Amino acid sequence: MDWYSAVFELIDMRSFSNLWYWIALAAVWSQTSRYVLGVPYDMIQRAGRYGGQPEVDMEDLVRINCNRLIYVADTSGLWIVGLMMMLLTSVALVAFAYDVEFAQAVFLLGAPMVLVGVLSLNTARTIRARELSGKPLRKTLRRHRTFTQFIGMIAIFVTALWGMYQNMTIGALGL
Repeated sequence: MDWYSAVFELIDMRSFSNLWYWIALAAVWSQTSRYVLGVPYDMIQRAGRYGGQPEVDMEDLVRINCNRLIYVADTSGLWIVGLMMMLLTSVALVAFAYDVEFAQAVFLLGAPMVLVGVLSLNTARTIRARELSGKPLRKTLRRHRTFTQFIGMIAIFVTALWGMYQNMTIGALGL
């Protein structure tokens, strides 16, 4: 076996039978649910437990991230939405119309993240509009995390079902 074959054996383009894809899927959703609007969840818990300076720090970080997210959405949101939908549509066409497994894997990883992005923007606008702080802010952030975890749970389930279907119909060895 030469070096070229060894590298492509390690980086297999058949995503659903590749352990690295499932590790990446788990890592993406783990990080997505760990950070709520860019704020580590342990910081939110610490703010609720101790109050005082940890709560001020959490509120400052939430304010900074919400303002940043809303600014980006207000200044270039339509362009971002247009480009993301163009990219997602292109990946979906390559994935399902042309039956490219790697594109299917990318789509099943990326499409739910668009939902999380919309949810994050909606939560940021709610926090800013209501000028939330203290317990109502923590409650809103917890609700956002719960919805994010729910989206992740459904996404992982659908991805696992599609991956099993692909592996069973095509075969683990690509036959």
